[in-house]
Amino acid sequence: MCGIIAYAGHRPAVPVVLEGLRRLEYRGYDSAGVAWQMRGQLHIARASGKLQSLEDKLASMPAITATCAMGHTRWATHGAPVERNAHPHLSNDSGLAIVHNGIIENYRELRENLEKMGYRFYSETDTEVLINLVSEYVKSGLDVLPAFAKALKQAHGAYAVCMLSKDEPGVIYAARMSAPLIFGKGVGENFIASDIPAFLPWTREVVFLEDGQIVCASANEYSVYELDRLSLAAAPVRKIQWDMQAAQKDGFKHFMLKEIFEQPRVIRDGMTGRVQGEKVVLPELDKLPVPERLHIVACGTSYHSGLWARYLLEPWAGIACDVEIASEFRYRDMVLGEREMAVFISQSGETADTLAALRKAKAVGVPAIGLCNVVGSSIAREADAALFTQAGPEISVASTKAMSSQMLALALMAIYWGQRKGSLKADAEAALLAQLADLPALLDDNLPEMRKRAKELAQKYAQARNFFYIGRGFCWPLALEGALKLKELSYIHAEGYAGGELKHGPIALIDASLPTFALAPEDALFPKIKSNIEEIEARAGRVIALVNPGSDVSATDVWAVPALPASVAGFLILPALQLFSYEVADYLGNDVDQPRNLAKSVTVE
Repeated sequence: MCGIIAYAGHRPAVPVVLEGLRRLEYRGYDSAGVAWQMRGQLHIARASGKLQSLEDKLASMPAITATCAMGHTRWATHGAPVERNAHPHLSNDSGLAIVHNGIIENYRELRENLEKMGYRFYSETDTEVLINLVSEYVKSGLDVLPAFAKALKQAHGAYAVCMLSKDEPGVIYAARMSAPLIFGKGVGENFIASDIPAFLPWTREVVFLEDGQIVCASANEYSVYELDRLSLAAAPVRKIQWDMQAAQKDGFKHFMLKEIFEQPRVIRDGMTGRVQGEKVVLPELDKLPVPERLHIVACGTSYHSGLWARYLLEPWAGIACDVEIASEFRYRDMVLGEREMAVFISQSGETADTLAALRKAKAVGVPAIGLCNVVGSSIAREADAALFTQAGPEISVASTKAMSSQMLALALMAIYWGQRKGSLKADAEAALLAQLADLPALLDDNLPEMRKRAKELAQKYAQARNFFYIGRGFCWPLALEGALKLKELSYIHAEGYAGGELKHGPIALIDASLPTFALAPEDALFPKIKSNIEEIEARAGRVIALVNPGSDVSATDVWAVPALPASVAGFLILPALQLFSYEVADYLGNDVDQPRNLAKSVTVE
């Protein structure tokens, strides 16, 4: 969730670090800080709030000529979001500075031991405990690297850390355990960051650090070590193909709006190379058997993608399918049999609960497929097979094009397994692939008008304090996602329901002050959802009905989108829901790309 960048090189380091922090703003934060080495001392500057507060503070300070520095944007896990808890933190003797993502689970025990030795703590963070533990081992006679390693071995939990020592100018130490951290290899300069965009303007050569690895880097050298024995580790350098244009707004007011309008391209890219003629080709899965039962495990929006895909996997591939919330799956006593498999969905590939669930499944012998957007991410590396959604960088915290790309990949997976099992007829497969191929042009043609209608409705309903979303069949997971998006962006309480559940309690809340967004495409369940709409209107409830042209639905507001077969209609319904939430939030003046209390990648439990 938090952002880290560290730099050692030939440039003024603090401006490089600040630019890197700007590129990590999408991760969400409540404070920021930097540390640098100059004239034999470590210096820090910290501020609560947005990055601008830190920049204002630095602007009032004397010129900073340091060529080695590190920075952090914090999303609070231990301690309130105030300056004293902001990173970086100094050791008591001011000899070491640290920034940290993650949670040290046994920090209370470690803190109590250090307090008995006379250490004082000036924050409520677990991070300050860790840097003083390193300091204690340095005082005992260890060099910085072994002291760093020894302290990390004492720390239980998840972490990505960077550290500076005043006694080793120009050197950065960093390590990871169950939290993302990436090394960027430059020319006469090196970088460490929690995500690639932080250093992308300067280098595209990266090393994806593994759990239990430490990197020691200066301007011209770096070494990667295994934490356990401090032996040198293999550290292959990979080339990243992203360019910075992918992280610009291209004239759109917000990244979220840009990313909604990128969905046609995402679908085209996601099919490229995977559809050959009238066949789906997924060589990543060729070595795995076709499962008899599939567990789809994910969180948030990715969980909704999995729920939607179940309606394809069961009829097309003939695979029994369970969809699980990762934070529950990882702690449940599972009964798993042979010929079962699990798919773990995460846009970042670093979602803590999903990664833990993957490891649990693998520990009991269940083959794991990772479905994610980031090459080199933990889930991609640890899964038995990885399928990449090819959505490109998604900057806005609220996920949009990532869900479309996940839905497409899961649809292709269902067709692919249907091919292998023979459960999907050739003519049906050809028709499905043709429908998917037509989607990008259809979206390009309709997104501008959909945005216009979303804006009209947003202005009418933005003052609501509660909202229902309902759907049936394929539309039920989309109703859940629509409600989630409205909550995330507008801070309006919203709940998504399967339409048939209304009578089992929620209908008691219906009145003129609680509007309902009903997904009512003319599919096999259209008569059922139409009946739900009538029940709501009979109780004076206002309804936005998303329908197909020519529909006979009577509702307070009707929004017509082109008719599509139920299996692919979601690719048109989804951006309508996203646009409505976006326009409501924008009308209310909210920070669309960085909603309060949220972060892009949830890398702590």
